[in-house]
Amino acid sequence: MKKSIIIPALDLIDGQVVRLYQGDYAQKTLYSDNPIAQFQDYVAQGAEQLHLVDLTGAKDPSKRQTKLIGDIIAAVKCPIQVGGGIRSEQDVADLLAVGANRVVIGSTAVKEPELVKGWFRKYGADKFVLALDVNINDQGEKQIAVSGWQENSGVSLEALINDFREVGLQYVLCTDISRDGTLAGSNVDLYREVCEAFPEINFISSGGIGSLADVDALKGKGVGGVIIGRALLEDKFNVAEAIECWQNG
Repeated sequence: MKKSIIIPALDLIDGQVVRLYQGDYAQKTLYSDNPIAQFQDYVAQGAEQLHLVDLTGAKDPSKRQTKLIGDIIAAVKCPIQVGGGIRSEQDVADLLAVGANRVVIGSTAVKEPELVKGWFRKYGADKFVLALDVNINDQGEKQIAVSGWQENSGVSLEALINDFREVGLQYVLCTDISRDGTLAGSNVDLYREVCEAFPEINFISSGGIGSLADVDALKGKGVGGVIIGRALLEDKFNVAEAIECWQNG
């Protein structure tokens, strides 16, 4: 039985904790200028894995916050998976070098799958999470969106997962982008479907969690983790409450 966990998440722009609405840099909310304290608080409440997105680096790879990320990892003393526009092997190597326990790969896995599969072979499949943002069309097809959701890749979620199975894919962070940042609940049916279709893969739900009821709704659906960002920052509930909700009942 895969152990499922609550994974608190922070998005960083220029060292500050922010949230974008629906991926739009023009619609950002500033929450804190101390990501270390924020993460330490989450760990004190029982978090065992954290998720960090470098939005500055995603927008401009020359401005990656790698040193800051290393400082955060060193101070927080909890596994942190890191993403944000990872496009090159150097990005991967740099993040692993500063202590990221996993590197989160998004659009590059869709656009250059052979390149990314090479990273899996070199560094190990356990070092990567594929972050797949899905648009579900009227026919129910799960199409992966890329480039900060600006375009549809034409690749289905199932096809990409099947392609990466050959290199031992273990972790998939899957987001229904119509729900992200909305606090409107996650797409429970999506996670139930993909977990049944690919039982050997740890699917991590992301996007839409706004209440403990939304956390509760994902229980028993097979997901290996639940990423929670904005709801924690806005005190809808805290990490300890989310963990208790997830583990009980």
